[in-house]
Amino acid sequence: MRNKNDAMDTNKLKVYLKAEEAKTLTGWDFSQLEGRMVSENLPWDYKAVILEYLKPTDRLLDMGTGGGEFLLTLNHPHNLKSVTEAYPPNVLLCCERLAPLGVKVKSVTDDRLPFEAMAFDLVINRHTSYDENEVYRVLKPGGFFITQQVGGKNNLSLSLKLIDGYRQAFPEQDLSHCTNRLKKAGFNIVVAEEVCPPVRFYDLGAIVFYAKAMAWEYPNFSVDACFDNLACLQDELEARGCIESREHRFVMISERNPIRKCKPARVMSQGRQSRRRAAGAI
Repeated sequence: MRNKNDAMDTNKLKVYLKAEEAKTLTGWDFSQLEGRMVSENLPWDYKAVILEYLKPTDRLLDMGTGGGEFLLTLNHPHNLKSVTEAYPPNVLLCCERLAPLGVKVKSVTDDRLPFEAMAFDLVINRHTSYDENEVYRVLKPGGFFITQQVGGKNNLSLSLKLIDGYRQAFPEQDLSHCTNRLKKAGFNIVVAEEVCPPVRFYDLGAIVFYAKAMAWEYPNFSVDACFDNLACLQDELEARGCIESREHRFVMISERNPIRKCKPARVMSQGRQSRRRAAGAI
């Protein structure tokens, strides 16, 4: 039970958290969480992995590019780059930021890829849903698919504390299931690695901002609906100095087998696709 001697009284806490809830996310820029949410470095460097495979003449597709923030850091020729994005505000951002540079921007509503067969040498994907058969179709024979994914157990302990009756949305979103699906689609697995590193939140507002952005991990989250649980987390924060959870990440590098014929894509609704982002995660 909270009382008048609490470090932050209930009314002030709610006003503060509502202000965090009202903040907006631009693209997939989580700089507002810098120093407030601290994750351990992954044992791989996603950018370095891509640069190891990316040749200057490669046609490159970045799936779920957000606002193109990461893509632009690769310094690849703009006329050889294409992107997909499902979130309407990010599509607008891509049209304003990337299209004038010569990057081909495609808005999508499901996992079908609006490109010709064998159009790309390299397809990259960080924290966005995909259809293995569609990725295979748009890759050239011998082309590579590099993806870093958020696993189904991402921040599971925090979700259980925050959302009453929480159940995992994607229990089969893990390395084993995803590599098996890639193999069935005709890919050769080159690299596959999975980790669950700790992540620490140093203020409750950071949790609110993150939970609002990651709606698939925190279904029906709002400050009003979850305030009692947030107040308990504030007590834990004051007692321990941080709220600790665990992330779930895995990376896969796969090569298109040139022998297999392509299958039609499974259609995934925009709603399900947006929940599997993950986006997002950071």
